[in-house]
Amino acid sequence: MTDISNHRGDRGSWARRSRLEAGVQTSYAVPRASRRHGRGFWLIAYLFTVTMASSTLPTPLYPLYQREDGFGALMVTVVFAVYAVGVLAALFLGGHVSDWVGRRRMLALGLLAGIASGVTFIVSTALPALVAGRVLSGVSVGLVTATATAHLADLNGRARPGQGLRRAEVVATAANLGGLGLGPLISGLLAEFSSSPLRVPYVVSVLLLAIGLAALAVVPETVRRPDPLPAYRPQRTGVAPEHRSTFVGAATASVVAFAVFGLFTSLAPIVMTTLFHSGSRVMAGLAALLAFGSAAAAQIPLHRVAARRQLTIGLAVMAAGVVVLVLAVHLGLLALFLAGGAVAGAGAGITFKGSMSTVLATAAANQRGETAAALFLFAYVGLTVPVLGLGFAAQSLPVTVALYAFAAALLLALAFAAWRIVTARSATAMMDA
Repeated sequence: MTDISNHRGDRGSWARRSRLEAGVQTSYAVPRASRRHGRGFWLIAYLFTVTMASSTLPTPLYPLYQREDGFGALMVTVVFAVYAVGVLAALFLGGHVSDWVGRRRMLALGLLAGIASGVTFIVSTALPALVAGRVLSGVSVGLVTATATAHLADLNGRARPGQGLRRAEVVATAANLGGLGLGPLISGLLAEFSSSPLRVPYVVSVLLLAIGLAALAVVPETVRRPDPLPAYRPQRTGVAPEHRSTFVGAATASVVAFAVFGLFTSLAPIVMTTLFHSGSRVMAGLAALLAFGSAAAAQIPLHRVAARRQLTIGLAVMAAGVVVLVLAVHLGLLALFLAGGAVAGAGAGITFKGSMSTVLATAAANQRGETAAALFLFAYVGLTVPVLGLGFAAQSLPVTVALYAFAAALLLALAFAAWRIVTARSATAMMDA
């Protein structure tokens, strides 16, 4: 790990180091270093939040893009889905690289990708530009998510030595899911009251990301670069044969959880316009905020609950939320649709946390990175494939029928996930006996 005093330009740190090397004891050295890491912790939380928010800015704007370019629901889901390609590429090719090149370098690359994405959206509203902007946004999120989460843990340990990682975990979750929820609301508000609704949200986003990039200059680096650098290799994926039954259940649950998130960040605004006759971009942003906000909030009271129990609770809550969504569509009640999104989002948040905790608890220590990567792969398949299917169905079927089919598929997948988790648990209990 890199000593923060090695950074040029920090005269106070250089002086402290000189005194310590000379054997002079200084009572203020450790507290001052802790304060610097503490400030860095909140700056990383800020840039993590604005990066995630920038990735969901298009959500309430999709109906406007439809009107501008004349494409249907299927193309909306395609534009949304290519984002996942960027996320997965960044996660598997660069998400782990900060462990040896440094956290700040990878965060800077992620922020630059986010700024490039925003500029692309500002320059053009044509379909190729939307696709390129979404891919760049995905790359930004993939690089920042992995690196910022690790950096928060590093900085928290330096700022509050011996106090565990609880604060870092809570803040990382809030920045991740909270940012995803804030993006559509901010975008909806700006678009609702702006004369240029397809550009102003991205101008604001680029400015916020640029502030985050500038703030990196004062954030301490926490990784010492090895010399020589290790040979590069992409992040591997893998699951031990004896744990595959548990993994299949957790992975299926993650697919459904991310499918719920995918619905509320792609087609929900179009559903609200078509079925509930709500053209309000603020309401579309609120729907996404409720889904992601409840996903973050629901994890907090269950932090100490066993991983498998979290997963079971999450599956039940998510199933209830999907049923409420179906009732809302059937009855034509927007308020019930928003409530169903909040319940389904809470279940999705609990489910994914329980899924990750379950597979990491069963994996060997030297396989946890590969197992987590495999789970993320399935999760992002869930973010794209079900929503693409919904978009395709909405092209040839009434939107209500397409939504009923989507909900039925999710409930069947949830039932399968629950069955696999129960059978895996029973098999483990028999082996232990």
